[in-house]
Amino acid sequence: MNIASEVAKTLLQINAIKLNPQNPFTWASGMRSPIYCDNRLLLSYPKQRDFIKKCLVEKSKDFGKITMVVGVATAGIAHGALLADALGLPFAYVRSKAKGHGRQNQIEGEVRGNERVLVVEDLISTGGSCLSAVQVLEAQGCHIAGVLAIFSYGFDKAKAAFDAEDCDFDTLSDYNILIEAAADMGYITEAQKILLENWRKSPETWMEGIHE
Repeated sequence: MNIASEVAKTLLQINAIKLNPQNPFTWASGMRSPIYCDNRLLLSYPKQRDFIKKCLVEKSKDFGKITMVVGVATAGIAHGALLADALGLPFAYVRSKAKGHGRQNQIEGEVRGNERVLVVEDLISTGGSCLSAVQVLEAQGCHIAGVLAIFSYGFDKAKAAFDAEDCDFDTLSDYNILIEAAADMGYITEAQKILLENWRKSPETWMEGIHE
């Protein structure tokens, strides 16, 4: 079984990933994109959720010995907690910024500072949110085993950011595998596949290939 392809098909089947080259989505950044990914939908599908959890467990072995799992708020929290539970390890999560009230925590959960941490995110686009979490944990004295996510768009910018931080990362599946899986499923046509490949190569100019 090709796990990466099966993960991609699973995400497509439950509409956690939607592809619409003809009517692109608008991301919060303003970017026009033919793909929208929301892996939180996995939480509503027990069978698929369990499959992804097992895949995360298997992939986590590639990071060597870990003593704690930390999720990235908010979408990485549930998947990180599921992985930590399956591994029998402590869990915490990192907020994008410290709370403005109470204890003003940015890390929720007990982090002592000597843990070897696997950081879990649902999706990697530029890598900014999870690398911010990595920096917060390192400031607490944690050793980062790496970052594990369900899916990645495969942007060169993300790889450069992880390289600059000297942080290992891996994903269960990625954009290129997704496009092949979508074509195999008949989810997209050959013309749509070309548009989707063009977006991956050049997100700024790919819409020039769309004809109304």
